[in-house]
Amino acid sequence: MNALSPISTDARPVAALPHNLEAEQALLGSLMFDNAVFERLSDRLRGSHFYEPFHQRLFDAIEDHVRQGMLAEPTILMERFKTDPAFQEFGGLRYLADLVDRAPPGANAPDYARLVYDLALRRDLIRIGGDIIKEAPDPETAALEQIEQAEQSLYNLAETGQPSSGFVSFGHALAGAVEMASEAYQRDGKLAGLATYLDDLDQKLGGLHPSDLLILAGRPSMGKTALATNIAFNVARNYRWEPTPEGRKTVEGGVVAFYSLEMSAEQLAMRILADASGVSSDRLRKGEIDASDFGRIRDAAAEIGEAPLYIDATGGLSLSKLAARARRLKRMEHGLDLIVVDYLQLITVGEGNGQKNRVQEVSEITGGLKALAKELSVPILALSQLSRQVESREDKRPQLSDLRESGSIEQDADAVMFVYRESYYLGRTEPREGTEEHLKWQEDMDRLRHQAEVVIGKQRHGPIGIVKLSFDEDTTRFGNLAQPGRYEPN
Repeated sequence: MNALSPISTDARPVAALPHNLEAEQALLGSLMFDNAVFERLSDRLRGSHFYEPFHQRLFDAIEDHVRQGMLAEPTILMERFKTDPAFQEFGGLRYLADLVDRAPPGANAPDYARLVYDLALRRDLIRIGGDIIKEAPDPETAALEQIEQAEQSLYNLAETGQPSSGFVSFGHALAGAVEMASEAYQRDGKLAGLATYLDDLDQKLGGLHPSDLLILAGRPSMGKTALATNIAFNVARNYRWEPTPEGRKTVEGGVVAFYSLEMSAEQLAMRILADASGVSSDRLRKGEIDASDFGRIRDAAAEIGEAPLYIDATGGLSLSKLAARARRLKRMEHGLDLIVVDYLQLITVGEGNGQKNRVQEVSEITGGLKALAKELSVPILALSQLSRQVESREDKRPQLSDLRESGSIEQDADAVMFVYRESYYLGRTEPREGTEEHLKWQEDMDRLRHQAEVVIGKQRHGPIGIVKLSFDEDTTRFGNLAQPGRYEPN
C-alpha cells in the first residue's frame, strides 16, 4: 500500500470539497515522530479540521496523550484504535509507522498545520454557502433574518480563527508596559490611554485604556447619555492616523462605535450637532431657529460630517450581535478605538435564557462586554441605570451600592463613574418667591446651574474621587471647568 495516499482508493473516492490528504499525513507523521512539535502549532487547530475522519480521531488521540504528558507514538496509539474499522482498513500499525518514516522535518509542521486549517475553513465556507442557498427560498423566514443568520455564521467561523495568546513571558509583557509608558510620555497630554478631552477626567483616569470596561451610571436626567455622547464625539472629532506596513495606526483620537439602544441615530446626531454648533438642542428639535442659527448648523455639519463615529441604533440588540458588529467594524480599513453602549440594561442575552433572573443576565452582559474589550483591545464605555434608593437619601450623590444588579457590574468593571448634578435636585425644591429662602436658593442655583460632577467610585488602575465639569443645559455639553491658569496664555 502506498502510505502517502492510502485514502485515494476506489473504496474511498476523493470528494470535491477542498482537502489535502498528503498535508494531513505529513503533519500527523511529524507529531508522532517528535511530540514536542505539538507545542509549535497554533492552538486553534483541532481534530475536526482534518478532512479524513480517521485523521481527526488520530489527531485527537495525539493531543490527548501530549496534554497528559504521555508519549504519542505508533505502538502506544495502536491500542486506542484496535477496534476502529478505518484503522484496520488503512493498514493498522503499518500505516502509522509509514507516517512516521516519511514524516517531514518538524520545522515544517506549522506550515502543514496552516494548510490543513485553511482548507477546513474553505470547507466550512462551502457548507455555509450551501445552507444559505437552501434557506433562501423559504418564505417562512424573513429575508433580513436570513441575512442576520448567515452573517452570524460567518462571524462565528471568523472567530474560531482567532488563536488565543496563551502564556507570554514576563519579559514580553514588561516590554509592552514600557512601550505604553513611552507612548504616554511622548504624547502631549501625557496619557497612557485614549483622551476624552475633558482634562480633569483624563487626569484622574489617565485616559480610557484598551481592554478596560468603564461603567458610567446615573439617574434619569443626570446627563449620562450627554456625557457619553460628548466623549464619543471628542474622540472621533480628533481622529488622526499615520500609515504603517499593516495599514494605519491611530495617533490621536479614534474611531468610535456608538450603540444607542434607547435613542435613534438622528436624535443622537441632533445632540452632537447642538454641541458643535452651539445652537440649543431644544430649539433645533422644535425648529425655532433663524437664518444665522441655520448657517451655524450648516457649517458645523460640514465640519464634523467626516468624523469616524458609527452609530448603531438597533433596539433590543443581543450581546452576540453587538460583539459581531464590533468585530466587523474592527476589521474595516479604519479599525476601532472605542465602543460606547447606551445602555447595558437594554442589551438582551439571546434565546434560551428564560430560566435566568435579571441579575444573572446582567452578569452575563458585563462579563461579555469585558471579554469583548480584551478581545478587540479597545475601551468599552457602558452606561447603566441607578436604583431609586438614591432618591430616598438626603445626600443624593451616587455610590456603588446604587447600581442596579450591582454585584456583577461592580466586579467586572475596571472603573465605575457616576454623573451627578446637584442643580437637578436643588431645582425641585424651589421655595416661595419673595422670601429669604428663595434668594438663597436662587444664589445656589446660579452657582450650580452650569456645574456637574463625575464621581469615580471604583478605578482598578488609579485613585477614586470627584471630578468637576462644566455643563450647558441648552446644548447638553460637558466641558472643562474654568480654573485659575487653565485658559491663560503661556
